[in-house]
Amino acid sequence: MRAKIYITLKSGILDPQGKAIEHALSVLGFNGVKEARVGKYMELVLAPGPKDQVEKSIKEMCEKLLANTVIETYRYELDPEG
Repeated sequence: MRAKIYITLKSGILDPQGKAIEHALSVLGFNGVKEARVGKYMELVLAPGPKDQVEKSIKEMCEKLLANTVIETYRYELDPEG
């Protein structure tokens, strides 16, 4: 089973990397970009198991290590064929 995890900064949290990307795109002539936010993406290959147990484990992983839940949010997708 494969878990695809997306972690992004909560809205209202300053994103200096996003601002740098906005500026660089503007300098390159891409003036239509109004906002850029940078996040993290990761994939974990997990042992198969009951979906509720796998989801519980993913949530624990995200809240204990992968995401700083004070300033970040996370979401995940499960691919049982992965």
